[in-house]
Amino acid sequence: PGPGLPFLPGCAIKDPTKTSFHRSQTLDFKNGYAFSRLPREGVGGDTLFANQLSQDELDDLCTKGSTLTYGQVKRSAPSSFTPAFVAYDKKVLKFDAYFQEEVAISAEEHYRIRQVGIYYYLEDDSMCVIEPKVKNSGLVQGKLMRRHRVPKNEQGDYYHWKDLNLGIDLTMYGRTYRLVNCDSFTKVFLESQGIEVNPPEEMVSDPYTEQRRTPVQKPNAPAGPDPFRQFLTYDTKVLRFYAIWDDTNCAFGDHHPCIIHYFLADDTVEVREVHRRNDGRDPFPVLMRRQRLPKTFVDKNKNFPSCVLEITDHEVQEWYSPKDFAVGKSITLLGRTFLIYDCDKFTQDFYREKYGITDFQPVDVNKKPTEKAPQVIPPYNGFGIPEDSLQNCLSLFPKPPRKDIIKMLENNLKILRYQVALESPVPEDKNRRFILSYFLSDDTIGIYEPPVRNSGIPGGKYLKRTKVTKPGSTPENPIYYEPSDFTIGSTIEVFGHRFVITDADEYVLNYLERNAESFPAATLQSVRDHFRPRQVVVETASSGFPKKDLDDLIVEVQKELKLRHEPFNTRKFHEAFHHFDTEGSGFLDKTRFLNVCDRFHVPTSTILLKKLIDYCSCGEDKVNYRDFL
Repeated sequence: PGPGLPFLPGCAIKDPTKTSFHRSQTLDFKNGYAFSRLPREGVGGDTLFANQLSQDELDDLCTKGSTLTYGQVKRSAPSSFTPAFVAYDKKVLKFDAYFQEEVAISAEEHYRIRQVGIYYYLEDDSMCVIEPKVKNSGLVQGKLMRRHRVPKNEQGDYYHWKDLNLGIDLTMYGRTYRLVNCDSFTKVFLESQGIEVNPPEEMVSDPYTEQRRTPVQKPNAPAGPDPFRQFLTYDTKVLRFYAIWDDTNCAFGDHHPCIIHYFLADDTVEVREVHRRNDGRDPFPVLMRRQRLPKTFVDKNKNFPSCVLEITDHEVQEWYSPKDFAVGKSITLLGRTFLIYDCDKFTQDFYREKYGITDFQPVDVNKKPTEKAPQVIPPYNGFGIPEDSLQNCLSLFPKPPRKDIIKMLENNLKILRYQVALESPVPEDKNRRFILSYFLSDDTIGIYEPPVRNSGIPGGKYLKRTKVTKPGSTPENPIYYEPSDFTIGSTIEVFGHRFVITDADEYVLNYLERNAESFPAATLQSVRDHFRPRQVVVETASSGFPKKDLDDLIVEVQKELKLRHEPFNTRKFHEAFHHFDTEGSGFLDKTRFLNVCDRFHVPTSTILLKKLIDYCSCGEDKVNYRDFL
């Protein structure tokens, strides 16, 4: 409504051009604290009028009560609220405490006392534990527990300053602290809150630390040999022993020839390994540096670890001396056993004068030649060819077997092809035909099946090019198929599948005739017998029957067969001929041939079919039914 008009129906005028209806922000932050303030603008940015109520008037309205006869009762404004984080800012309760820590790996102490300070921050009820750092203590000191609210129990309660007092045990995260004292502010604060503070206790000190602070009395060593006199007497005098270190019990161990030097000036021992050319070891100069070697140790506590970095005099009962070394004696130095087999002339003179030893016979340590164990070839595992698998047994990095390069160059691209049939009890495999290729360059065999439409068998590569062993051959001595094994009608077994050779190409016959001296006569004769009827047919056709007349004859025969009223089953006609041809030669007796034709009602008495039969006949008693079909 406009100025001076009440906000009543009919007095309000709506501005149709107004599109902003947002309210002014009344919440704000100041010095990190949130507070509310009066809006500076009206809804949608409208100007607020000056007759707004002040903050004091608003406070009076908040505290105004019921109206009485003699006026209103004014209530006092609420007291200002001060949050805890402001009232207790930078106010901390500090307690002196200690806890006991077990030590399980030391023979000198079983527990350790560690003094700490426990700080309680009143502003957010958080706590932290800090241990003063001690130089060279070897412990991780400083803040042991970060500042946070510490849980008191499993019910979700937290420690409060009401739970803290002197002379109590405080358990935090499985560690128990004993509170023994506090500062003056802590004591005054607890007493102001009505808590009776217990009397302080004495701080317990660490016994091992107190023991280290006491001065150590050096024992008076008994008078012994003068080391300076020994140095002047035996300076530059060294006993030399030749020894063998037998390390064959370890993996890749061997016999290591060594030289043991015993220095008489200070009773120290040095071991050097003798290196030879191409011995396969790093030529480091010293196997065991010059040092005094302990022979017998004093009894140690069983619960103290025996592995130490340095050996002191009070831990050794006896050191090695010259009387412990002798030719033919085994001596253990720092866990390694050495067999002394000889010494030099100075060493012999020293032992002869001082100990009266005269036997210095050297010990023979030359290794006897070992018999070479025969190499055992494991059995063939069936993967790949035996020659290729054998290379894994002969070398760490197997190489492919060597090939006959001369044979490969002479017989390159020379392939013998045969037609084979599969011997199988499955009826679907009866009429399957394969092409077997024998590669003369590397004596490998590949089998291919020509695809036949609507046969249900996709055909293609049946066996990739590989060597095939004969039945009965062993993996240790494999015998592979050779060209002399492929005769017409013979059976070839290829990885459990049996194939019968039914035909061959003319290149096979020509190759066998050119190299007749390299093949058995039976192989060559079987191929010749297979090709002889075919050559007779070719010669008969070329001599008395022109090709044009032959084509005309075939067309006339086909026309005559189409005039028959009964349908002619060509597939069964083919199967009948293959059934009677048990040898797969492609020829049948003339009588059996005519019987098959009569069964399928083929008019063999007609002039045209007689001419065609005469054309396909080989002599007087054989007919090539394949040419006829």
